[in-house]
Amino acid sequence: MKRGFWLISGIAIGLVAARRLSENPAAQAVVDDAARRAKEFGTAVAEGFKEREAELSAPKKAAPVRKPAVRKAPAKRPAAKKPVTKKS
Repeated sequence: MKRGFWLISGIAIGLVAARRLSENPAAQAVVDDAARRAKEFGTAVAEGFKEREAELSAPKKAAPVRKPAVRKAPAKRPAAKKPVTKKS
C-alpha cells in the first residue's frame, strides 16, 4: 500500500512539474542548462575513463636488460708457508 502511494505521488509531482515548466520559459531555460551541464560532465568522465583504460591496457615497455657485471677473479696468493718448528 505504501509503495502504491509513493508511486502515485511521484507521478503526480512529475506531471505538476512538467506543466509548470511548459508554462514558464525561464524555468525551462534553467532545466535545459542543467541538462546540458550534466551531459558535458558525463562526456568528460567517459573520456577520462577511456584514456585511463587505454593507459592500463597499453603494452608496457620492457625495462632495459642490463648485463651482469663481470667480476674478476681475485688474484691468487702464493700458498702459505708452514712455520718451521724447531726440534729440541
